Amino acid sequence: MNKLENAKNAWITAGEKVTDLVDKVQAALLDESVNEEAMKELKAQLSAARAKRDIAKEEVIALEAEQVIQAKEDPLDPEQANLKAKFITDFKGMVKGSPEVIALINSDTDESGNAIGLTIPSDVRTTINTLVRQFDSLQEYVNVENVTTSNGSRVYEKWSDITPLAELDSEDGEIANNDDPKLTLIKYLIKRYAGISTVTNTLLKDTAENIMAWLSQWISKKVVVTRNTKIIDTIDGIKAGQKKDVTDVDGVKDIVNVQLDPAIASTAMFITNQNGYNVLDKVKASDGSYLLQKDVTSATGYTFLGKPIKKIANRFMPNKGTQTTPKFPLYIGDLKQAVTLYDREQMSLLTTNIGGGAFETDTTKVRVIDRFDVQLIDDEAIILATFTTIANQSDGE
Repeated sequence: MNKLENAKNAWITAGEKVTDLVDKVQAALLDESVNEEAMKELKAQLSAARAKRDIAKEEVIALEAEQVIQAKEDPLDPEQANLKAKFITDFKGMVKGSPEVIALINSDTDESGNAIGLTIPSDVRTTINTLVRQFDSLQEYVNVENVTTSNGSRVYEKWSDITPLAELDSEDGEIANNDDPKLTLIKYLIKRYAGISTVTNTLLKDTAENIMAWLSQWISKKVVVTRNTKIIDTIDGIKAGQKKDVTDVDGVKDIVNVQLDPAIASTAMFITNQNGYNVLDKVKASDGSYLLQKDVTSATGYTFLGKPIKKIANRFMPNKGTQTTPKFPLYIGDLKQAVTLYDREQMSLLTTNIGGGAFETDTTKVRVIDRFDVQLIDDEAIILATFTTIANQSDGE
């Protein structure tokens, strides 16, 4: 077992210790036989456990960062090195307007006849994907299917549509036909998402490593922003019956316990924007403790009502309602069951140092194109709740 795995295990163990102590503190608050000294001891143990957990988390983050740096420094095999070198050469050729590279670009087009440009090598895409995970991406919470065609279809059956087998009344009873499964055909159509960035020609005269680092950082940020926006837009398209306004914790519990299928509820999570997170962060249990808790075992690092909660920037997940009476969004459910992102995995680049005002400013315009589609697979796997305030829990809840 390597250092990173050991550190992660230590982090998880420390997190479990904190959870156990929180449970003990909450139980002690309700136990009249626990005296003041015992409560102080429990609080001291909890404080120490939280400190150890946070230190363990910092160690994991440091080792992961070290691993990423090491991956960048590790030498590529000859085939990877040749591919990367060719990509850099062709990229600079695009910038300089090399006739050979321009001819290559003009001969490489998509189904609509649009120039594709230079397809980003797999090792560069791996670096981009590593960075994407560090930039608060929703993609890791939905189902991702890599596809090799620009369009296609999939057949799905909802869990809620599956019915039980019929009971036989006698040993020689006739077996009836099963009811036909209710299947849903989901079609995907890969769309192109593009953006242009302006860079100085000085950067493009720099080393290949610096150019690659800049490209990877820039593209990964564009990918996160674009895919987050499309995932949120897709979820917002759920039917009216899956939308509900809540005002208190009980309303949230009603959604998790009743409206969601138990199979979905067991893997459900919460997603909200900054404004909504700020409200939920202040909601208190009947004993005065906050319901939103740090939890190293959670995929997001925090839990609300025992389930992971993810915070998204307001600019990517805007408020609902009106400007004067805003309502904050709260997605509740299992995104992997609800949403699929079909990834074409064919990012490409084109550049110009003449058009788009580049010539006048001695800069270069770099255009990146990403190809994917997002579809809602099971709208019963997620509920879109909205709220303005969430009341604290009262005694007995």
